Amino acid sequence: MDNLNIHRRKALADVFGAEMAAQVWDRFTVHYPPTHGSWLNQAEIEIGLFSRQCLGKRRIPSLKILKAEARAWNRRMNRARVKINWKFDRRAARRKFGYKCKPFTRSKT
Repeated sequence: MDNLNIHRRKALADVFGAEMAAQVWDRFTVHYPPTHGSWLNQAEIEIGLFSRQCLGKRRIPSLKILKAEARAWNRRMNRARVKINWKFDRRAARRKFGYKCKPFTRSKT
């Protein structure tokens, strides 16, 4: 879950009331990402890979088969030690989006 202000128990309470919000919220296990972290991007990439490589365009007929397919795909990825090859670093991002880079200089005090 990202850190949006609407992803809180209070937001549910404002819409559905305190009792219903408590029932719904208690069904979740919430994992907040670091405010400036990039693991969410990695998770989105992995979800995309899973969707394309494991599921493809086919329909999976049952939850049991889906779980088995997902476990098998996950085992293959872990055995192969597949890693994300980041090609878009900070400098490339600044060039792409037209930011001016100021060189870092230390003040002489």
